[in-house]
Amino acid sequence: MTINRLLITVLLASIVSLGLPPLLPAPVLSDGLAQKRPQSRVCALGLVNKAPHIQLAAAGILPVPKRHVRITFVGHSTMLIESPQGVSVATDYNGFVKPAKWPDIVTMNNSHETHFTESIDPRIKFVLRGWDPNFGIARHDIKVKDMRVYNVPTNFTIWDGKKINQNSIFIIETAQLCLAHVGHLHHVLTDNQTIKVGRIDILFLPIDGAYTMSYEEAGTVIAKVRPKIVIPMHFFGLDEGNMFTRTLKGAYPIKYLKRTSIMLNRKDLPKSTEIWFLREILTGSLGFGGED
Repeated sequence: MTINRLLITVLLASIVSLGLPPLLPAPVLSDGLAQKRPQSRVCALGLVNKAPHIQLAAAGILPVPKRHVRITFVGHSTMLIESPQGVSVATDYNGFVKPAKWPDIVTMNNSHETHFTESIDPRIKFVLRGWDPNFGIARHDIKVKDMRVYNVPTNFTIWDGKKINQNSIFIIETAQLCLAHVGHLHHVLTDNQTIKVGRIDILFLPIDGAYTMSYEEAGTVIAKVRPKIVIPMHFFGLDEGNMFTRTLKGAYPIKYLKRTSIMLNRKDLPKSTEIWFLREILTGSLGFGGED
């Protein structure tokens, strides 16, 4: 165990020791608030790309402008994604690495307890589990105002003679942007899964090199999905970040941003894939430098 990994482990344990909210049942989805099974998916349509530009912003200070999205790296695998109409989703929500504001939607995966929780605050309206608690295949597809969230099941295995999935890639559509959070993905995507994921602008990818995928497998996922921006997550310090980027062998431009949050729209997307490191709110820079 590296020193950085040990520090993260100790920090997470300290946070857990503070205590979690009492166990509450998951909220029931209301058709009056969320539209299930939309007719079409923007992310499969291949919208036209435009010239790049970047605007950085601090999380939660300003409302999100029209046709923009705000992304905040809360920590570990939790990203807060906010839409112009004020809808927010927190990914791989675990109840203790959490954003400053209560999200409307949370997604979770169940590889271990830093990616899910059964203790759900009632202010969270929609809980999307990346696995099926009834030992089947998880299926989600909801729309809340200007944000749509659906899943692509992954990490399949056989349990008691039945095929089940243990993880989901969650696709978030908002502001004409398509974002994909792969959760605790353990394998390279199949061709069929890649088709279901569709055209992705921003990919949130674990780069720990061991607990999820190898660095080489993570690089293959990038090559198959071909997003405009990859935002690394689920890594434990400068050493692991550098090992991942060395594995890429200069295939993509790499930016180390000094911010925990960015706000962008389709005009901000680069013409081809770039890797953008954000700082975590949970642990700070983890040794990374950055550019304004």
